[in-house]
Amino acid sequence: MEFIKIIKEENICWVYLNRPDSMNALNEGLLQELTDFNNSLKSDYDSKVIIYTGEGKNFSAGADIKENTLPESKLEAWRSNIGKPAVMSFLEINQITISAIHGYCLGGAACFASACDFRIATEDALLGYPEINLGMNLNWFGLPLAVRLVGPAKAKKLVIGGEQETASKLLEWGFYDEVCKNSHLLDGAKRMAEFYASKSALPAQMIKKSINAISYNSDLSAMHMDYDQFLLTREK
Repeated sequence: MEFIKIIKEENICWVYLNRPDSMNALNEGLLQELTDFNNSLKSDYDSKVIIYTGEGKNFSAGADIKENTLPESKLEAWRSNIGKPAVMSFLEINQITISAIHGYCLGGAACFASACDFRIATEDALLGYPEINLGMNLNWFGLPLAVRLVGPAKAKKLVIGGEQETASKLLEWGFYDEVCKNSHLLDGAKRMAEFYASKSALPAQMIKKSINAISYNSDLSAMHMDYDQFLLTREK
């Protein structure tokens, strides 16, 4: 793979977003590779925990706006959207998922992080949803994911405010499960992964599926038009 790096260690699988020179920005190739990999996990019966992190100094700066591959036709753009399927592919993973966040985690990357089961971040990590500052709404199913993690009031601060929030604040809000020193991120993520990997896979994955169904099924019906709204509000 060109844009993601996979390392398997017994029953733990590491996934690195691998565009460090571009702050791991989410171009079309990375999104497609990530979606394909996530979908391939359906036939992986050895890995019990999947850890997502970024190569280099950042988790990801979000969508690669330099790529600008959005088709001129809104109909074509609507049909070819690959961002939301990428996020949805996280929610469909049977294995336990962890995002290990450092540096910047913005926009679509924050949607990825919120779609994982657990999150650990470094003390200097900055996470935010800058879409509103670009005159657009948050899509990729990011809004219900944020609401489920931090509640309506704080989700409004995150998404309407459009600011980059500190790890300590997001830990207090419940977005992060743990915050650690920069040098301890991978060790902390591995320790967390080993804890969940020690549990029996079948009941763990069944419980995860049930909780996700309870949490997100109603959101799917309410948020199926988030990308539609983005297309209708974006400037030509």
